Amino acid sequence: MTASTVEQLILELQNDGESEQLALELQGKCLLAVLSHLTLSSITALQSIYSEEDAIVIWKPEPSMPMSSASPKTVQIYACVYSLSPPHDTVEFRLLVSVPPTYPASSPPQLQLLSRYIGPFQVDAELFATVLKTYMSTGRVEFVPGEVAIFDGIENVREAIQQWYEEHRNAATAAELQREDERAHALSESDTSQESTATDAIGTLNLSDTAGKPEFAVKLPDGVQVFSSEPVHDRKSTFIGHACAITHPFQVPIVLAHLLEDKNIARATHPVINAWRCEVDGILHNGNDDDGETAAGSRLAHLLQILDLKGILVVVTRYFGGIHLHGDRFRHINSVARAALEEGGFLDGPEDLKRNARTGAKAKRKA
Repeated sequence: MTASTVEQLILELQNDGESEQLALELQGKCLLAVLSHLTLSSITALQSIYSEEDAIVIWKPEPSMPMSSASPKTVQIYACVYSLSPPHDTVEFRLLVSVPPTYPASSPPQLQLLSRYIGPFQVDAELFATVLKTYMSTGRVEFVPGEVAIFDGIENVREAIQQWYEEHRNAATAAELQREDERAHALSESDTSQESTATDAIGTLNLSDTAGKPEFAVKLPDGVQVFSSEPVHDRKSTFIGHACAITHPFQVPIVLAHLLEDKNIARATHPVINAWRCEVDGILHNGNDDDGETAAGSRLAHLLQILDLKGILVVVTRYFGGIHLHGDRFRHINSVARAALEEGGFLDGPEDLKRNARTGAKAKRKA
């Protein structure tokens, strides 16, 4: 049975409401054959190369989001969990693989790093961009129309992450050795020298504190400006919304990394709850992330959907105060998200569109 035969069978089962669950199960078992248009023999080859611990699962949207995977004209998405090569094979990373309907005939797949940490090290914008540009940068993976390229791309990403991890691990080891040398040197000095050193350190710290907020190392993409709402406080919890216009999904992790460089945002319990929608070449891409606040990302995604906004990333930062707010937390999340959208002028449009959005939000709260 060829991959196209399996794909046709799955589509027929999906069109039959009573067989939808069976279609999902079959799609999971034949994932690479359907999404990548590979033959079953190619799948066997891939499975023989990757270890049993490497997990491949369908990337399912939230129940409130449209089931784009049911249509052969939309991008197919799945998530993979891989480990680095020895001696770091206990370190894992997660990839999001998007396969357009024109792959492999004319368009390459798209790889996106889902992991926020590789081992103990927080992923930076440079590594995010490296993964996103797997098929676009010279010297990386060359995409030839008509030829499959997912395996080569994943292996290239694995090598890039391995190198990034080893560089950060070596830097951390060197920093720790330097700190040990400094501590040993400090212990060998006289009390007078120690007091002088402490005074100098305090003076340096004070100068640093009064110098103002440092510049962000991760720059926003050209033309992107983040708008923020006024904070909303409720029972020791604080909510702040952020919104910006985007032109491509590649910009999402860069904006999130930029926000996380703000120490006030990074120290929040849920710093970057987010959702986004962006249309590229006639294909609507979307995504959301709860960031630990269960179902919050899908609520933001629903807000963008009922407002019919495209080319928008909306983020909510929540500082948990120790008191559970239950359903009120979703009301505050939607409120500051709308406020940020209004601050950026993204809701400037027909009044009936705004009215419908407000009505939908009220109905959802009553449900």
